[in-house]
Amino acid sequence: MSALDAVKFLRANGPLPRTPVLYDPCIIVLCSGRKRGFFAGREFVYDAQHFLVLSLPIPFESQTEASPDEPMLAISIRVDLGVLAELALSVPPSSIASASASASASDPEDARPAEVSGIQSTPLDDRLGDAVVRLLEALTSDMEAAVLGPAILREIYFRVLCGPQGAALRASLAYQSNFGRIGKALRMIHAGYEQPLSVDMLASAAAMSVAAFHAAFKAVTGTSPLQYIKATRLHKARMLMIQQGMNASVAASRVGYESPSQFSREFKRFFGRSPIDEARVMKEAMALRTRVDWARAA
Repeated sequence: MSALDAVKFLRANGPLPRTPVLYDPCIIVLCSGRKRGFFAGREFVYDAQHFLVLSLPIPFESQTEASPDEPMLAISIRVDLGVLAELALSVPPSSIASASASASASDPEDARPAEVSGIQSTPLDDRLGDAVVRLLEALTSDMEAAVLGPAILREIYFRVLCGPQGAALRASLAYQSNFGRIGKALRMIHAGYEQPLSVDMLASAAAMSVAAFHAAFKAVTGTSPLQYIKATRLHKARMLMIQQGMNASVAASRVGYESPSQFSREFKRFFGRSPIDEARVMKEAMALRTRVDWARAA
């Protein structure tokens, strides 16, 4: 954890095999180590030279490369949709297009203009890297975190919005597009995943027919609405067991499962391990990093 609710620190002391993950919309910057993401037949790398942006909470698979000598150290910055929407009104779309074209011209092999996708990795430029370092420095002091932190976070959102991934962030806010409508449905799922949810309800919220909603949902997330709801509940239960020490039956009930045995079956099918084994393995492999140590590492 950190002095700012929007910022989390992560650490892995050893390699982690390819495993399903589901993050809230966020910006992830690595200080050391490397992660590989896999989604819809694509593979992308995020490391000390590349940052990851999830404009929508999309499930994908992640693999971690780390060792005791070179642990994976990452800072995760939750995207504040309110601040992002405010900034989007101030940043003309032409600025995003210009940033993408400039990046492509400077390094056509590595910095191609990003397509509108809910998950992308992009080369980390000096200005964004400098803002992240200043954020880490501010987090060493509760007072600086409270006074300077929100402004630095706002700058980070601005840098990303003006970069190659700005189009995807803007699209996630635009209700007129299918991308934005599915984004609204995903936010609805994450706000009430423990409650009964139906495809009809989600399609209605997105102002789409059920058939059109199914097609658009799978195009954006790579899975069906019902499978996404199940994955969300399983991921949330997993984090409750890892971070709060809940047992499987309590975590299952908390995320909306009525049958502990059904939860255990679906959890093992999804993650490849029983809830108890998965919680034990992940607790051993991953640890939160204190803000002071992180600032020193940066």
